[in-house]
Amino acid sequence: MRYITGAIALGAALVLGSLATTAQAATAPVQPARTGGLYAQSELVLTVGQGASRATATELRAATLSCMPGASGTHPYAQAACTQLRAASGDFTEVAETESGRICPKIWDPVVVTADGVWQGRRVSYTHVFPNACEMADHDTVFEF
Repeated sequence: MRYITGAIALGAALVLGSLATTAQAATAPVQPARTGGLYAQSELVLTVGQGASRATATELRAATLSCMPGASGTHPYAQAACTQLRAASGDFTEVAETESGRICPKIWDPVVVTADGVWQGRRVSYTHVFPNACEMADHDTVFEF
């Protein structure tokens, strides 16, 4: 009789334990989706590749860049890149057109740069082909990593 009583007690404990866990799970509040807090989200993945198009380029390097609330990520010049993007209101075309005046050789060795992610809450997908690495370095800090 002692074994039957122990088995009943163990079975009752298991049932009550599973009911308590189920009740806790049912009453747990649903966590709201994160909306980004006080700042509009600005997180980008930047790449530099060798080739004439995004589809055929060989990716050479990549970096992450987050500009809100402060500059961060794997980009070595995150602060300067964020400053340049803010000055251009996140317009990568404007960033790519800004020249420093460097004299570059007229050699066709195409470099593809891409930016994908979110800039101040809006989706960004950008691709630009520079004739060579010198031309790319002449235009911006954003892809200098």
